[in-house]
Amino acid sequence: MAPTPAANDRTRVHVVSDVHGNARDLARAGDGADALICLGDLVLFLDYADHSRGIFPDLFGVENADRIVQLRTARRFEEAREFGTRLWAGIGTDRATAIEKAVRKQYAEMFAAFPTPTYATYGNVDMPPLWPEYAGPGTTVLDGERVEIGGRTFGFVGGGLRTPMRTPYEISDEEYVAKIEAVGEVDVLCTHIPPEVPELVYDTVARRFERGSRALLAAIRRTRPRYALFGHVHQPLVRRMRIGATECVNVGHFAGTGKPWALEW
Repeated sequence: MAPTPAANDRTRVHVVSDVHGNARDLARAGDGADALICLGDLVLFLDYADHSRGIFPDLFGVENADRIVQLRTARRFEEAREFGTRLWAGIGTDRATAIEKAVRKQYAEMFAAFPTPTYATYGNVDMPPLWPEYAGPGTTVLDGERVEIGGRTFGFVGGGLRTPMRTPYEISDEEYVAKIEAVGEVDVLCTHIPPEVPELVYDTVARRFERGSRALLAAIRRTRPRYALFGHVHQPLVRRMRIGATECVNVGHFAGTGKPWALEW
């Protein structure tokens, strides 16, 4: 991948989100681009399309993975938590230690696959405290921050909002708003979660509304970036729609397709 060009040259950026363990395709995601942008969720805890993949089935088996997906899809979150608690008690291993060990293994593979330069922010299933150990000099981690690429300003807001799923990097609405405000007006607004629009937050396979951000929607309407890019919802009703002057694009299909979304100017 070529160095980021000067502002008067043509620029091509590839954008991915929800990588979920797909290191093979991630290693090629920057081919032909001047920079790669990753909007988080590197970790694969449980693949809803293939219950044999991820940390959960590795620890507890596919049959138990089938059961917990069934409970979550039915929005029986309390039963899912109780079921998970029983499974953890049965293996006699400290939960936090076992998960961190598995995440570290995945992070070593994921970060090694990032091309140079890569600009990345966290997803809701990521563990931000571990990222400094794995991000090499060619990877810039941004959260509530801005960077210029090819003469355009990109803003990054990572993580998700709190839900019954209780994934690792869910933050309060107030924290999320503060990061949006810190980014301010940009040409391209890059977030992990989508703005709170029904067509953008409903997952047609998981059969539920994921949590988007009303504050993000308000910021898009107020600051009018050229693009708002996000992931989180793997199979949305709509992958692309316009909100005022802003083209909103869901790029959260990388784990399944292995193909980045391209932005060129």
